[in-house]
Amino acid sequence: MKGVVLGSVVSLALAGVGLFWWQGRAEIEQGAPPPLAVEAEPALPDLPPVDPGEAIGPEPPEATELTREQRRFFRYDRNRNWRITRTEMLSTRSDAFRKLDKDGNNLLDFEEWAVATVDKFEGADANGDNELTPGEFATTAPKPRKKRSCDC
Repeated sequence: MKGVVLGSVVSLALAGVGLFWWQGRAEIEQGAPPPLAVEAEPALPDLPPVDPGEAIGPEPPEATELTREQRRFFRYDRNRNWRITRTEMLSTRSDAFRKLDKDGNNLLDFEEWAVATVDKFEGADANGDNELTPGEFATTAPKPRKKRSCDC
């Protein structure tokens, strides 16, 4: 009997701790702040005037095109320090979140999250009876994708 009572108390305590931990992890961020300003490079000292025609030096290196993965990386790395911070990663998602958050309280309830589906349903419900007939439902079908021809 003592084991059952002790097990119940421990289970309730763990559930309480888990609940507070879970709620603490779900705190709302106030939107991602803009990336930090990059410090300007110090100005070069005044150089004597030289006719560029007389200047001898190596040719500048050719610009190489970035790979697909590098372009994807730099979409997130706003300050170009070769590191993506959590703020930089979330900054691309904040606009989409704000579009879903209809009441502006920085919390998404189910209706706000499902807004695209709700809008699709309301657009298809021609007679407004909150029910879709087979004809109305057919209007919600996704548009067929264009088949790409082989670029062989």
